[in-house]
Amino acid sequence: MLLVHEVDVFYGDAQALDGVSLEVPDRAIVAIVGANGAGKTSLIRTIAGMLPPASGTIRFKDRDITGLPSHEVCDLGIGQVAEGRQVFPSLSVAENLAMGAMIPRAKPHRARNLDRVYALFPRLKERHGQAAGTLSGGEQQMLAIGRCLMGEPELVMFDEPSLGLAPAVVQEVLRTIRDLAAGGLTCVLVEQNVAVSLKLASRAYVLENGRVTLSGTGEELLADDGVRKAYLGL
Repeated sequence: MLLVHEVDVFYGDAQALDGVSLEVPDRAIVAIVGANGAGKTSLIRTIAGMLPPASGTIRFKDRDITGLPSHEVCDLGIGQVAEGRQVFPSLSVAENLAMGAMIPRAKPHRARNLDRVYALFPRLKERHGQAAGTLSGGEQQMLAIGRCLMGEPELVMFDEPSLGLAPAVVQEVLRTIRDLAAGGLTCVLVEQNVAVSLKLASRAYVLENGRVTLSGTGEELLADDGVRKAYLGL
């Protein structure tokens, strides 16, 4: 579904991504792991059209989307659940969800997708009139995921979805991602909990200093001595 080939990205003179290549199969969970500053968020932002690549290509469903603006990328079917949730705190739950359905591809399906989100997250339905800023961290993460789903995506990139959440809530969020993939959604997962993300993923990539240094199935990377030592403390 997604092919990234030899992508370079710079912030001024500093290189954030150096010849990054990866592929995301249809209906798969692909994990991207690495230390802070390795380039994971830069990669997601580049795919989403928020950062222009200096070179390389990005193809989605065999269409070249390299350098397209983010609203066009979103309307093609690529959604993003950003790090830190980034809900609109003064707007209600329902208003936040409505914001996710404003792109052209989503407008005809707004009612259906709202029902889907409320079925997935009943607490959001219970709190539909509540200001998003008054929700718990876990509820805000549910809202961020729900808002993304309102955009009718075919591929969703999750950037650190467990950040700052209690362990029980983390398990709920990751279970939701697994269930979404089982239902046909393609997922890219950047997650600080490396062990859990590799167990979820059918394929995974390790980023170090902006370069892909290792790739394989989730099971292969879990068994790799370098990964176990660097990221699992084993």
